[in-house]
Amino acid sequence: GHLGAVWDLDPSWDSVFLITAGSDQKVILWEIETGIELLSYAHSGSVRSVCFNEAGTQFVSCCDGFSDQLPSVTIFEFNRDDPNSSNPLPIKTFHMDPNCKATRVAFVNHKGALDGGILITLSDGRIQILDPEDGDVLEEEQSHTKQVNRISFNKEKTLLYTASADFTAKMIDAETLETLKVYETDRPVNAIVQHPHKDHVLLGGGQDAMSVTTTSGRVGKFECRFFEAIYNQEFGRVKGHFGPINAIGINPDGRSYASGGEDGYIRLHHFDQDYLEKVDPVPEEEIKLEN
Repeated sequence: GHLGAVWDLDPSWDSVFLITAGSDQKVILWEIETGIELLSYAHSGSVRSVCFNEAGTQFVSCCDGFSDQLPSVTIFEFNRDDPNSSNPLPIKTFHMDPNCKATRVAFVNHKGALDGGILITLSDGRIQILDPEDGDVLEEEQSHTKQVNRISFNKEKTLLYTASADFTAKMIDAETLETLKVYETDRPVNAIVQHPHKDHVLLGGGQDAMSVTTTSGRVGKFECRFFEAIYNQEFGRVKGHFGPINAIGINPDGRSYASGGEDGYIRLHHFDQDYLEKVDPVPEEEIKLEN
């Protein structure tokens, strides 16, 4: 496997294949059922993010610059029927500004075309959609003031959720990059996901990892925070970690979620019946506006 930290991973749509991005300058393709390593794709720097296309026949990755090599976004293709015969070299490589690396990358639908764009988040807080054919910038917005740490989408991939070091998370139109909602916190946000069946988003983060050893869990604010996605109201927090939360994933059935933290623990949480039956009331100020 990898010889360093694994920064990102993405399963194919049918959960047959998995790709992982490592600090050892490699992306590795795995067979999920057996855990067999199928292919290794070399990169010129530490690989920060990977993402399959909708068909699971291509993936896009982004890596840091190293020595005289520029940061880059690359597209690879592989043969699902015979992965070992796939070309380990990229079919497209787009070089980035040496002073601004990509932190996250994903295929997105654009202008009615399936996988018609490559969405990237940059270390200065910008978000771009690139043309997968030539790397031209199709859309661009300065969505955050600091680095975007993690992204996620709703099921239809029409909404983009971003978690940033600028203490905010956002709901963004995945087509136009227009900011729709801003979820404000008082600590860096490292993860955000939407609940599959409710208009809720879960945020995780906390104080910078460098200061964790001198901070208690209560002061560091390492809770998972629950927001009503549309009306942007925080209605709950779940404690447990004693380090920043770096990743959150919700079970597709919406009955549980897992969080991974800097403290070395993955915590599995099951929602109680009160939450599952919860009906979100319309805030009074929204009712007044409608009247």
